[in-house]
Amino acid sequence: MTDTAPHGTFRVEPLTFTSLDRTLRAELVKPDGDGPFPAVVVIHEAFGLNRNIREVAQRFAAEGYVALAVDLFSGRNAAVCMARFMGGMLLNSLDHAGIHDLRAALDLLTARGDVRQDQLGAVGYCMGGSFAVALACTDGRLKAIAPYYGMNPRPLEAVERSCPVVGSYPGRDFTTRAGQALEAELDRAGVPHDIKVYEHARHSFNNDHAPSYDAAASRDAWERTLKFFAQHVRGEPRPA
Repeated sequence: MTDTAPHGTFRVEPLTFTSLDRTLRAELVKPDGDGPFPAVVVIHEAFGLNRNIREVAQRFAAEGYVALAVDLFSGRNAAVCMARFMGGMLLNSLDHAGIHDLRAALDLLTARGDVRQDQLGAVGYCMGGSFAVALACTDGRLKAIAPYYGMNPRPLEAVERSCPVVGSYPGRDFTTRAGQALEAELDRAGVPHDIKVYEHARHSFNNDHAPSYDAAASRDAWERTLKFFAQHVRGEPRPA
């Protein structure tokens, strides 16, 4: 399916891939043209691969990225998956099924001829934001990540191995302190970052289908993410 957005034309391609012992569903959204393009893995929150996450992938494709939105709940009960994932995050957030699934997603992207293997990023929301940070600590292929209202890996000191981070957190949420702690640890480790807390925003402020949607915070976070990815994923010079 070919569609258009204000900044470009893109094609949506449903696909499947294998991770460990199961098959995962995903949607790959690519810009019009042959590429190769930079690419980003889009990691959903507890609501799964829904309309909001699909639209995020489409917005990235309209900006010139191949975007892969993975359904981490593929073929399984979402509540059971959430319990397993969160249990894994609490016990060993750097080595559990969700991280293996996302590394398989990166494998899929790097095997494609229309993707720049040296220009990979990830964006995630809540659970997905937590996964994005953990993935960045374990997979050196990522050049930048953008966690939204996620929790931090255990141990937090693992982020010293992370790629650059542009994080967006609500000021009225249980993840506020996680964003502040992440910023402090990235400072200590000398990892390039841009962490911002939106004082009046609530959880899921980026989801324009949710009651907590905050248009101003969402717009600002998107612009910061694009600028950060342009520098660290695409390798474009930083504006003077």
